[in-house]
Amino acid sequence: MELSNHLDFAGQPTDVYAMMTDRKYLDEVCVASGSLSYHVSVEGSTTKTSRTLPAPDSAKRFTGPELTVNEEVVWDDPSSNGSRNAAVTMTVLGQPVTFRGKLQLSPGGRGSVVDVTGELKVAIPLLGKKLEESTAPSVKEGYKTQQEVGDRWLAP
Repeated sequence: MELSNHLDFAGQPTDVYAMMTDRKYLDEVCVASGSLSYHVSVEGSTTKTSRTLPAPDSAKRFTGPELTVNEEVVWDDPSSNGSRNAAVTMTVLGQPVTFRGKLQLSPGGRGSVVDVTGELKVAIPLLGKKLEESTAPSVKEGYKTQQEVGDRWLAP
């Protein structure tokens, strides 16, 4: 299932990139997303988060009451105007769920926009498509949380 999301931050691309690769920002995103526990690492232009979250009601019978979402974002070098692309991979520990896509950070909107595109896949015969449809709102909610935390982070 193809997913897309659009974030609009009040900061220049260099500031938004610095934010999105800052451990404290990522900690705040994990807390704001309702993580029961989490781990964050930043190594150069690669960020990794692992969050244990309450499972959505639609998934509990498959996952149990909690699930662990692992995310890796690997950023490319900037272009002359500060734009950057990143590869993003999200997996759910012990589950056949993946999101693979890209982030495109560029000037625009209130200062910078981040466009997220990718494919959400639940590899379960017959039920996969239905589970993708029920999982998609959780993925989008995660990016909404990044927008909300980012707005506070970049506020003057």
